[in-house]
Parts: sequence; structure tokens; C-alpha cells
Amino acid sequence: MHAWDGDTDLKQGLSIVGFLILAKVVDSLSQRHWFFDSRRSGLKMRSALMVAVYSQQLKLSSSARRRHSTGEIENYIAVDAYRMGEFPWWFHVSWTCPVQLVLSIGILFGVVGVGALPGLVPLLICGLINVPFAKIQQNCMARFMISQDERLRSTSEILNSMKIIKLQSWEDKFKNLVENLRANEIIWLSKTQIMKAYSSFLYWMSPTIVSAVVFIGCALFNSAPLNAGTIFTVLVTLRNLSEPVRMIPEALSTMIQVKVSFDRLNAILLDEELDSSDGNLRTISRSSVNAVEIQDGNFIWDHESVSPTLRDVNLEIKWGQKIAVCGPVGAGKSSLLYAVLGEIPKISGTVNVSGTIAYVSQTSWIQSGTVQDNILFGKPMDKIRYENAIKVCALDKDIKDFSHGDLTEIGQRGINMNGGQKQRIQLARAVYNDADIYLLDDPFSAVDAHTAAILFNDCVMTALREKTVILVTHQVEFLSEVDKILVMESGKVTQSGNYENLLTTGTAFEQLVSAHKESILELDQKNENKTRTEESQEIGDVGWKTFRDYISFSRGSLMLCWIILAQSVFVALQTASTFWLALGVEVPNLSSATLIGVYSLISFPSSVFVYLRSLFTAYLGLRGSAAFFSSFTTAIFNAPMLFFDSTPVGRILTRVSSDLSILDFDIPFSITFVASIPIEIVTIIGIMVFVTWQVLIVAVPAMVASKYVQGYYQASARELIRINGTTKAPVMNFASETSLGVVTIRAFNMADRFFKKYLKLVDTDATLFFHSNVAMEWLLLRIEALQNLTVITAALLLILAPQGYVSPGLVGLSLSYAFTLTGAQIFWTRWYCNLLNYIISVERIKQFIHLPAEPPAIVKDNRPPSSWPSKGRIDLQALEIRYRPNAPLVLKGITCTFKEGSRVGVVGRTGSGKSTLISALFRLVEPANGDIVIDGINICSMGLKDLRMKLSIIPQEPTLFKGSIRTNLDPLGLYSDDDIWKALEKCQLKETISRLPNLLDSSVSDEGGNWSLGQRQLFCLGRVLLKRNRILVLDEATASIDSATDVILQRIIRQEFAECTVITVAHRVPTVIDSDMVMVLSYGKLVEYDEPSKLMETNSSFSKLVAEYWSSCGKNSSSNISRLQH
Repeated sequence: MHAWDGDTDLKQGLSIVGFLILAKVVDSLSQRHWFFDSRRSGLKMRSALMVAVYSQQLKLSSSARRRHSTGEIENYIAVDAYRMGEFPWWFHVSWTCPVQLVLSIGILFGVVGVGALPGLVPLLICGLINVPFAKIQQNCMARFMISQDERLRSTSEILNSMKIIKLQSWEDKFKNLVENLRANEIIWLSKTQIMKAYSSFLYWMSPTIVSAVVFIGCALFNSAPLNAGTIFTVLVTLRNLSEPVRMIPEALSTMIQVKVSFDRLNAILLDEELDSSDGNLRTISRSSVNAVEIQDGNFIWDHESVSPTLRDVNLEIKWGQKIAVCGPVGAGKSSLLYAVLGEIPKISGTVNVSGTIAYVSQTSWIQSGTVQDNILFGKPMDKIRYENAIKVCALDKDIKDFSHGDLTEIGQRGINMNGGQKQRIQLARAVYNDADIYLLDDPFSAVDAHTAAILFNDCVMTALREKTVILVTHQVEFLSEVDKILVMESGKVTQSGNYENLLTTGTAFEQLVSAHKESILELDQKNENKTRTEESQEIGDVGWKTFRDYISFSRGSLMLCWIILAQSVFVALQTASTFWLALGVEVPNLSSATLIGVYSLISFPSSVFVYLRSLFTAYLGLRGSAAFFSSFTTAIFNAPMLFFDSTPVGRILTRVSSDLSILDFDIPFSITFVASIPIEIVTIIGIMVFVTWQVLIVAVPAMVASKYVQGYYQASARELIRINGTTKAPVMNFASETSLGVVTIRAFNMADRFFKKYLKLVDTDATLFFHSNVAMEWLLLRIEALQNLTVITAALLLILAPQGYVSPGLVGLSLSYAFTLTGAQIFWTRWYCNLLNYIISVERIKQFIHLPAEPPAIVKDNRPPSSWPSKGRIDLQALEIRYRPNAPLVLKGITCTFKEGSRVGVVGRTGSGKSTLISALFRLVEPANGDIVIDGINICSMGLKDLRMKLSIIPQEPTLFKGSIRTNLDPLGLYSDDDIWKALEKCQLKETISRLPNLLDSSVSDEGGNWSLGQRQLFCLGRVLLKRNRILVLDEATASIDSATDVILQRIIRQEFAECTVITVAHRVPTVIDSDMVMVLSYGKLVEYDEPSKLMETNSSFSKLVAEYWSSCGKNSSSNISRLQH
């Protein structure tokens, strides 16, 4: 630029251009590699942390596991580890920015001298104002994270218990719960976004003020002439300065977020681990006499509670002994097994366990994968042992029925298997594992009596005859066969001895009868077993359609226009002010005051428009988030049950966690950048063309080439991001699955194998992330090269132009803008690619917004009278049910009547359609043909809520929600405390709860984990007692309850529901023999429907079932039958 002051020295000019080329090339290459390498090391950090959290989760002690729920652990992996992956890049930004600052200030002093001093004052002020801003933003962010955790925890719990929510028709209550949690989250989100608008205002304000102040300084100190050279050097330098000034606070706030994530990760990584040190000896060798030995053991789950869970336990179990543990609900039977496993914290005493352990938990834990994977559980395949394991666990028939045999896929949490199948797969896994000691926690509760007998005789007594077995059971008929029985009561072993001894001591050794619990979802196994729907991903160019959807869905087209308008005004003002400088320098007698004054007047207002632009952006984003979230929640809560049975929970959760947070934070700002930067680029090229039109010869081809390169990149990048979307879910699913089955994994000593499998999943995820990063840098390198061509051409043209062809002012103007061209183009490319990747999240959320809904909750014209059903008479008329439009019928034309006030028992083998009948009654599935009429009203004509509020059910799997006892019994808040206490008294929980310090407000942890299965079952009974409906359905609710409690339960139901129609789905003859009517189903057909006494006299299927039941129970059957009938 100084070349024009004296003689035109072409050589000097060309050498400057040469340096320019060199500087640009070095700059471009080094920056790309810095970005790429820092991202790569970030990726390594992220993977390492994800793996560290995972391996820690395998080691956490029980109390630490209560502190970190499954949802939280998913969050540590999905959010915090990812954030730590961004750390290296920001770390380098935080030291390179200050260096850039210092260099820029150095140049300023070099050009302007002392005049630059006043300019540092506003710079400092702007820098300092940024600090409290970053603090406030940080605070908002932290609060946002906390409320997001809350929401995800509760969403995950709701999705896992969707079945019960639908049966009880509590959707509105839980939907409101999620929406309120989200509203709280939005408060912090909006604060964060509006703070961003302020900081962008500051960012644009500072260069304008600083440049004006520097010019005034020049004029006052006369330290440099106010000519084109000085003015444009100052402007370019200040433009370089503003970048670090803006990045430093941003880097600080990211570092603070990293610190928050760091602390959260620290909390789990340093939390209490299971200590194998304090006398919990597990030796693999079989050196000692006893297999298991506990001396004076006291164990406690919760360090805060007063009395230990298990007191004064003394146990000696010899090799090969079979021990049964029985006792009432909540006596500590499962805790005893945990003590042997070393899962429960020990206060005093010693535990010695030698040999390897296999464990079968009470609530079955099945991984998603094939049946074979679940049974092998990482052991190599040994055909003979495998076939044998399947046979003794009575799985051979089921596997024959599955569509793909033992290669049938099992859905997440074993969703397409019924309870009995899951339980037997678990048992087969234990048998195949060939351990020394077997701990079986009530493994027969989920199967019918006949199967239970087969399992006990073939599996426990035959296949495991040389093994040591500790069996927790409620089934008394097996007790006579074991070597030793332990009777437990409230945490103590009260009696031990063999069957005869215990009988002679005259204890209340009741006849416990085995139960069968069958899963509600009897998917007709023969045909429907690939239930997992594959996760769909759109292919090809989403492009503008999804983008338009986003804008129209959040009704933001007006907002977008305002944003573009604000940006245009901003660019116009900025350009006008620099033009004024370029032209004003040429006017000979223009005073410095006028020059600077007009410049300031034009450029100050521009920053106001930037502020408006950011504000509109924030509002656009908030609107979008709100619109998508509410539609998504509505769609999920209105989805039919079939959707939840075929969609893994993890897949729904990624939509509301990672995809939603992209909608919250990333999309609005990227839309603004993509829409507004082109205005700047066009202006820059416009100015260059205005000064030297010849630039067009290079600029136009360069733009076309950039567009082409970008299209070439986009095709691969889009699919990479899409595939990456589907590799992230398995990482999350696997982690949450592990966290549910930690006890089993540790018992089988399989932690290492799970760890290795997780490493593979993390690596797959990382590979894709790595590739999309490489592709991005590849693209930017090429675009930078093309844009640098334009800049260099412009510089060459200015030097080669004849003297006086272009005025010095315009030369300065053209070059100062040309230097920002590359930056602007790169910035735009990066954000454009980001936006196209982010938009995929919108597309993924939209997939779930358009789910088919179930029928309406309330039909206005067809509301049943409030007293309905007053009698409780149910007519089934030629009822046919299928689960999917083209699937085979599960119920094939059932016609019968349940009279008002009668007790009806429904029996039949596994898969006969008993649970489907219940689903039909609650309209979880709509009838394909035929009707269900209750008290003369067809239930398909009314709304679902009206129907489900009037029916009561005690489901198979007792579900509790995190909260208090009150919210669990009465989520809708319809009853007084008085009513609740009465209900608790009737269902035998009153004394337990009145001993708790907070009474009805006592806490219930995730999925009711701090109450035993039997107690949870009693809570479900309490809910029913509160509702007092005329129709009650018992879905084999007595599977995990000891017989004493069971007797009470049956008595309460008899007394309280004497007037009501009670339908019991059972496999247990005793529960049904005293019913008024018995209904026998077989393969979806009604075989018999009559009074039990009549059916017993003929050669009916019912009498066959009864005979089979007693022969399997073996002893004293005749006396029992006569006792039951009297």
C-alpha cells in the first residue's frame, strides 16, 4: 500500500504479494492440521472417559449404584464424556488467543505509535465486562444440566413402565410431569440464549469504539498521519483483534463447562467401589471343606437405616449340598444371596466363598441379542452341553416355536419373551456356565407348576446334582427334597434343618403352591419374533425440506425474515462507514474531527442490529424447541402399546437427550449464520469488484468450484453423520443394559468380557466421528485455497494497475475487505455443513412425531354414565384379536359372558392367549372383529380414559415410580390421607410404613428398588383398593409372594371385592378352584367355560390341568384337593 507514496516500485509490490502468498499457505495448512489433531486427541480422551465410566459402573458398590441411576450413567457417557472430548481444541484456543491479542496490539503501536494507547482502554473494558457474563452464563448452564438430568431420569422411568401407565390411564399425569420438568429446563435455556445476544453485541461494539478512539488518539498526539495507509492498517488489525476478544470468554465458559463435567465424572469415578478386601474371600480353587461359610455376619443396605438388613447370620454349606431358603415377603431372602455374592455392605463378620458362582436373579435380566448369545454368555460353544442346558430348562419346545430357533433376536429388556421364557433363559445361562455354586433367587416364580416341577427335578436335582445350590423359593412342594431348609424372618435365620425336622417342630410351614406368572405380551411366538424394528435412517439429501419443516413447525418464517433484515442493515452500515473513510481521506481540507465523527455515527448503530439479530435467533430457537418437544411428548404418550414393545427405550431416549439438545443449542445459531454470512460475502466481493472489476475473472470460477467441492463432500458427510447417529445408540443401550444387570455380570465374573465388548462399540462410534472430522478438514483446505486465489488476484491487480488508476483510499478499502473474504467463506462453509448435520436431528425427532396414535382418551358424544359399570357384567361376542394388521389371530372368536359379581378364573398353557384377553379388555390392542360389552355398553365406542379409569388391574410386574409412597398409591391426588392409610391397612403395609420416619412421604427409589418384590405387589393391591371399581383383573399377581401373604391377599380380595366381577388369570389351580366359573383357553380358542366343580367331574381339559398340577406337586395331593373344595 505504501508503494504509491513514492515511485511505483513494481519489484517491491510483487515481493509483498509473494510474502502474502507464502503467509496464506502456511496459515491455511497449519490451522487445518491444528484443528484436525486437536479433535483427534479429543476423540481419544472422550473414548477413554466413556470406557472409564463404563468400567467403573461394573465396580460400584450398591449404595453408590443408588446414587448414580441408569439414566445418569447414560448422561455421563453421552454428555459429559463428549464435552471432555471438545476440551483439547478449546484448551489451545485459550492460549493462542492471548498471543494473537498481544501481536495485534504490537502492530497497532508499530503503525500508530502513542496514539494507540487510548484505544486499549475500551478494549480492556470490553474484555472485563465479558467475565461476569461468562460467569452468569456458566451458572445458567449448570442449572440447565441439572434440570435436564431430572427430566431424562423421569422420562426413562416412564418409558420403562409405559404399560402400567396405560393400564391405569395415568398418561396425563406423567405427561404433565415431563412437561413441567421441561418448562423448568426452558427457563435456564432461555436465560443462556439471551445472554449470548448480549455478548455478541459487546463483540461488535468493541472494534467500532476502539477504532474511533485510536483515530482520535492519532489526531491528538499527531503520532501518525491519518492517511489511507494508517487507517486501513488499523482497521484490519482491529478486525484481527476482535476474534480473540470474542473467543477468550467463549473459551473460558467452555473450560468452565468442562470443569463441571470433569467434577461429575470424578464423582462417579471416585465413588465407593465394592471392596473385596474386608473378609469377603472369593477363591476360585475348591480347597476348603465348605463351599460357603458366613460367621456372625451383619449386613446393611442403607448406611442411614437403624437396623441391619441381615443380623447374626451363621451359615455353613458343604460341597454339593442343596439348600432352600424360604420366608415371608421382605424377610431378607434375596439379601442373603447378595451377602454370598458380596454385593451387600458388611458391618461385621466374615464371608468365605470358594469356587465359581452362577446366579439367577429374581427379576430376569436378559440382554438384547439372540437367545443363543444369552445362554452362552460369552463362553465358547459346546454343542452337547448347550443342548443339555436347553433341555433341562424346558426351553426346547419354546425354541422350536420361535421363528428363527435359538437365533431369534430378543428385544431390549427381553421385551418379546414372556416372563417364563426369560426366567428359563436365565436358568439355562447358569447351567451352561458350569459353575461350582449356584445361587437361584426364586427361579420358578414365573413358570407354571408343571414346568416348575420339570425344572426342579431335571435341572436342580439332576443336572446340578454335584453342585452346591442355594435356592430361594416360595414353593413348598420342593422343600422335602433338599438337604437343608433355612427359614428367614425379618433379616434373621430363625430355623434351619431338613423337611422332617421342621415339620415335627410344628412351625407354620404352610403349603406354598407354585405360581405361574406369564408375560402380558404373549406375542404369538410362532410367527412374530423379529420384533425389533430396525432403526430407520433417511438416505440421500435431506436438504431444504427438513429445514423448511423446522421453520414452519416452529412458525418462525417471520423471525427468519427479521434476522436477515437485521443482518442486512448491519452489513450496510459497516460498509458505509469504511467507504466514508476511503473517500474522506481523499478530500484535502476535511478536518480529522469530521472524518472520525461521521465514521462513529455510522458504525455505532450497526452493533444494535447485531444485538437484534442474536435476540431473534434466541427466540427462533426457543420456539422451535418448544414446538418440537410438545409434539414429540404428545406423540409418545399417545402411541399405542405396540410401539413400545417394538422400540428399544434407548432409541426414544436419544431423541429427547442428544437430538433435543442440538435443537436447543446448535440449530438456531447455525441457521442465523448460514442465512446471514452470505450477505457479508456478497458485499466483500462487491467492494473488490467496485475497485477492480477484473477480480470477477477469478472470483466467479472460484465460487463455482467451491460450490462443487462442497457438494462432493456433502454426499459422504451426510451419510457419515447419519450412520454415526445409529452407532451412538448401541453404546448407550449397552451401558444402560449393563447397569441393570451389574449384579449378574459380577456374579458370573464376566466384567472383563463386557468391558471388551463395550470397547468395540466405542471404537465403532469413534471411527465414524473421526471420518466426519477428516472429511470436514479436507473440504476446508480446498475451499481456503480457492478463496486465497481470489484475494491474491485482487492484490496483484492493484499493484499492476497504472499509476493513479485507483485512489489509495480505495486500494486500502479493497485489500482490507479482501483479507476477510477467506475467513468469512470458511466460517460459512463450516456452519453450513454443521447445519446440514444438525438438521438430521430434526429429522430423527420428526420420525417419532408422526406416530400413529391410539384411539382418543375421551369421546365427547359417547361418555359412559358416571355410575357405569354399576353391575360389572362382561359379554365377549365373537372376539378376535391380532397384534399387527397382517399377523395371525391370537384370539380366535371367543364368545362368553362373565356374570355381574362373579369370580372368573382364566387358565391355559403358556401362549394360549390369557394375557391377550386382558389386553383386549383394556384396549391395549383393538379387536380385529367382535365386541366386548360391559353393562350393555360396547367398550370400543367410548374413550380410552373413560374405560381404563373404570377397570382395576393388579398387573404381573409390580411397578413403582421414583417419588413418595403417596404419589405411588395415588398419582392423580384424588384421595385423602385417611383413605390411603385405610387402604394400606387392608393390604398389610400399614405397620411397615408407620415405622418409617416420613410416613406417607417416605421415598421410593428408581423402579421401587428399595422395596422387595412382594411389598411392591402389595402396593399395587393398595392402588386397586383405593379405586374401588366394579371390575377387577388379577394378572397372576401372586407369583412372587410367600403363601402367608398370599392367603391374606386372597382374603382381602374376597372381602373387599365381594360385589365385584373379579377375573383372575392364573396357572395355579388353587387360585381358580373356588371361582364361580372357569374359562379354559387353548391356542386362542375357548375350550371350556363352566363351574369348576362340574368340570372336575368330567374328563375335561380343566381336570387334566388339575391332575397334572397335583402330580407335579407330588405329595399329599388328595387331602389338598378335598381341603380346597370344602
